[in-house]
Amino acid sequence: MDFDLSGEQTLLQDSIGRLIADHYGDFARRAEYARQPDGFSAELWAKFAELGLLGLPFAEADGGSGGGAVETMIVMEALGRGLVLEPYFASIVLGGGFIRTAGHPLIARVIDGSARLALAHAERQSRYHLHDVAATARPDGSGWVLDGEKSLVLHGDSATHYIVSARSGGGRREAAGLMLFVIEANSAGVSRRGYATQDGLRAAEVSLQGARVTGDAWLGSAALLDAVIDTAIAAQCAEAVGAMAALQALTVDYLKQRRQFGAAIGSFQVLQHRAVDMLIAVEQARSMAMYAAMMANDPDPAARRAAVAAAKVQVNRSSRLVGQEAIQLHGGIAMTMEYQAGHYFKRLAMIETLFGDTEHHLAVVAAAL
Repeated sequence: MDFDLSGEQTLLQDSIGRLIADHYGDFARRAEYARQPDGFSAELWAKFAELGLLGLPFAEADGGSGGGAVETMIVMEALGRGLVLEPYFASIVLGGGFIRTAGHPLIARVIDGSARLALAHAERQSRYHLHDVAATARPDGSGWVLDGEKSLVLHGDSATHYIVSARSGGGRREAAGLMLFVIEANSAGVSRRGYATQDGLRAAEVSLQGARVTGDAWLGSAALLDAVIDTAIAAQCAEAVGAMAALQALTVDYLKQRRQFGAAIGSFQVLQHRAVDMLIAVEQARSMAMYAAMMANDPDPAARRAAVAAAKVQVNRSSRLVGQEAIQLHGGIAMTMEYQAGHYFKRLAMIETLFGDTEHHLAVVAAAL
């Protein structure tokens, strides 16, 4: 099987790499972006739109580029390397996955950057169970009325629209009766409370109290949710690989510069072995991230889910090893807010638990076998 990138994919990789290096090459600028009202750079988000990155996964007929999972993998890996704060994952990969499949007219505004999406799905009691939804949707004329509480809505405090999951019937953990709607964030009955997450990004708690939507706000059911989340996990695997690769390179560079007992600590064989262990873990994660990208759009839901879960297990394990080794090899400097290593570690730790930790996905793989 040929894993080489095409000419267009290589061009995309070079272009996004230069863009991130220009805006995030100086790590101090990340803190400046985080202090902006939305927690990221509005200027860079507009640049994403100008370069067509926001339209990458959408069909050409909708004004996008018609990119697939491999193109998303390339972009997400670059964003992981740069520890990017902009809501590309939340708005384009997650939210965009729902409206792309449904062919919703909001696509045009997402592509030009004037609309930003956030998935309001997780609830306090749901843990990692994807179909555990207590929020309700009851019919009201030609539309629906939504009630419920949603937690950890990624970039939910700056989103213009939410993709909301709610239940019109069935048991709390059943796929049957699960529905997905798009609703404007400033709609009557919708309120939110934003906050910073441990990795420097933003999230929100979203409350729905008698929020009304029209019939055309309906996007799909549980099958759509499953498919989009699998695609999102594959994208997160790629982001983790980018962060791990950058952290491993940062650690090796530190080992070459830090001197102890009259020599660079990188000359100590035991530390060389640990650096090699980090590199092996990164490459193992990279191969599984590629596998996840290849399987992300598989028409067989069971095969797709098992493949993505297997990739998440390896990426989580690699993230834990690379992150912990980087902190240990750096020593105290890695724990300071001014140095990058600790921020990479935090981001990897957040990715490790997003949409299911290692034990959860091991169970998925075991069930598939």
